[in-house]
Amino acid sequence: MFTGMGIVFLFLIMLVIAINIMSALVQRYFPDIPVSKTVPGITADIDKSVVAAITAAVHQYRNDRKDAGGRATQGAVAEKHN
Repeated sequence: MFTGMGIVFLFLIMLVIAINIMSALVQRYFPDIPVSKTVPGITADIDKSVVAAITAAVHQYRNDRKDAGGRATQGAVAEKHN
C-alpha cells in the first residue's frame, strides 16, 4: 500500500514540475499579445439618439422585470401579477 501511494505521490510531484516547466517555456517563447482597446469595425460615429433609445429600452426592460421586493429577478422571466 505504501509503495503504491509513494509511486502516485512521486508521479504527482513530477507532473507539477513538468507543468511548471512547460508554463515557463510557453511564457518565454510565446508571450501574451497586448489586447487592443478598440473594437475593429465599430466607429465613433454612432448617433446619440440611437444610444439614448437603446439606453431607454434597457432601462424599461430592467424596470419591467423587477419583482415586488425591488430587486431584479434571475433565471426565467417573471410573470406579472395583476
